[in-house]
Amino acid sequence: MDEENYFFDIEESPGNDKVFVLIIYDITENKTRNKLAKMLLGYGFRIQKSAFEAVITRKKYRELLERLPAYTSSVDSIRVYKIIGKGQVVSFGRQETDEEEDVIVI
Repeated sequence: MDEENYFFDIEESPGNDKVFVLIIYDITENKTRNKLAKMLLGYGFRIQKSAFEAVITRKKYRELLERLPAYTSSVDSIRVYKIIGKGQVVSFGRQETDEEEDVIVI
């Protein structure tokens, strides 16, 4: 059984400049989805086909939030979860790699 376990401890205090974010998205257009994925690689790492995790500075977090609307249309969605405090991530099954998404054109 493949298993991934890790912990995080992100305090929201004046002395801590880091935030833990989970970004998930549902983008219908392949070109836009691929551009978004490449942009998100500059902030964190892919954990599933349409999900990224990142530990970034508050400044980078604000920058990310400003950039994301450019990748959505009326039928797309992007959700960003800012997770504060202590947490554990347990993952089972296939682990995502940095490979490009498979695109099939019919």
